[in-house]
Amino acid sequence: MAIGQHGQQDNLPSEILQLLSKHEPILSSEALPSQKAADVKGALDRLASRSMVKYDTIDREEAILEDEGAEIEANGSHEARVFEALRKAVEGLTVKELEAAIGDKKAASVGQGKAFKSKWIAKAKDGRLIASIDSIQDTTREQLQIIQKTRTHPDPKVIADLKKRKLVKMQKVISYEVSKGPKFALEMVKEETDLTADMLASGVWKTAAFKPYNFKSLGADQNAGALHPLNKVRHEFRQIFFEMGFEEMPTNRFVETGFWNFDALFVPQQHPARDLQDTFYISDPKTADKPHAERKDDKADYDAYWNNVKDVHQEGKYGSIGYRYPWAEDESLRLVLRTHTTAISTAMLHKLASKKGPDGRPPPARYFSIDRVFRNETVDATHLAEFHQVEGVIADYGLSLGGLMEFMEIFFSKMGIEDLRFKPAYNPYTEPSMEIFSFHKGLNKLVEIGNSGMFRPEMLEAMGLPKDLRVFGWGLSLERPTMIKYKVNNIRELLGHKVDLAFIERNPAVRLEKT
Repeated sequence: MAIGQHGQQDNLPSEILQLLSKHEPILSSEALPSQKAADVKGALDRLASRSMVKYDTIDREEAILEDEGAEIEANGSHEARVFEALRKAVEGLTVKELEAAIGDKKAASVGQGKAFKSKWIAKAKDGRLIASIDSIQDTTREQLQIIQKTRTHPDPKVIADLKKRKLVKMQKVISYEVSKGPKFALEMVKEETDLTADMLASGVWKTAAFKPYNFKSLGADQNAGALHPLNKVRHEFRQIFFEMGFEEMPTNRFVETGFWNFDALFVPQQHPARDLQDTFYISDPKTADKPHAERKDDKADYDAYWNNVKDVHQEGKYGSIGYRYPWAEDESLRLVLRTHTTAISTAMLHKLASKKGPDGRPPPARYFSIDRVFRNETVDATHLAEFHQVEGVIADYGLSLGGLMEFMEIFFSKMGIEDLRFKPAYNPYTEPSMEIFSFHKGLNKLVEIGNSGMFRPEMLEAMGLPKDLRVFGWGLSLERPTMIKYKVNNIRELLGHKVDLAFIERNPAVRLEKT
């Protein structure tokens, strides 16, 4: 900033005090027309903090001429210029001659239409354009001249019409009405900002004027870290699961074998989900070893499980006829980026089969996970190649489909989502299966919020779980509720290289509406 500008700002408070001593109140836009509003505000705040002045902020809108409007105000409207050119040419002009006479092709074209509409000009029999009346009133120019002089117009309809024609624009103007304060004086007394040891020793502090604390001032920006909105919503989901007695599953395995990701879930090896266009396969290494136990004592159990899964697919087992195709071990051992966290749920249920409760049977269990999964999707505003899946699994005896529906209503009510609807669906590893819908008031329609179902006996009994143990599970994405909560329309603005860090920093923690 220039030295001269510093001097002007330092003198501004004194100038305001001098003006107030002569006349009260004063309007900053009239008394200080050459000063910037920000500089005036700063000077007034300094004086107001000392109770020397009081002021009120006045907001108003002024009409400002656009470039085309300024040209019309100076030279006349397009239609008036067309009329004047034709009035001077007694025998009329062709279109090209008119453009040459005006010197502006656009003005000639626009002016012709408006002049014809106002019946100021006409077309002669030979096709030349002629003036059809002796004189006109250039109303548009007159209106713009009034606006240029007063920054407004007595008729609001005129302003609206000129805005529509892009001849004027509205500009917000801030001014201040200033009056004397209880401690008004013509000079500003120097105020001390600190109480020093020297002031105490000399006794100067008794007569010194101290600057009052400004409790409304903002503190310095701390540039503190912030959780990503996905993590904020994830935290809320985790709290709901913990409140309902769930145990969190380990989800650190992004790479799975086809066995855990598909085969153990009773997904056939010819299923479209296993195609390259839907699933990311690892190229190096391409395959893994067979599922194996952490302890040697459990090796037989894993071998039996591998053979059970093969039999269920190939010949059928546990009351099922299976898929009746030659099951390939190589396909089952291919490495993939997991397409769902249900692969983790499968491994946890298999471990549950080896546990023994007080009655010698596997105990009831509740598991949940929230982590990333990967699909070979075309990226757009609502789809990414990776997203987060929220999954819950309940294993217990005597479970029923009605119990699943009731649990879904309880679970989603903790998020403020009620009035659920259920629709039959198909999943290879659940039967029956249901899609979950809720009425979205903002969109005024039902929207899908999750998928659920009872795990099939072909999947559970192959693990060694007893026939009367039932398992149901459900899942939903983490991104959809996050986008709704934070009003994000494009998922790429929520996750990926297009994320605005300021968006992450300024958004507060979310609180799901618990009932």
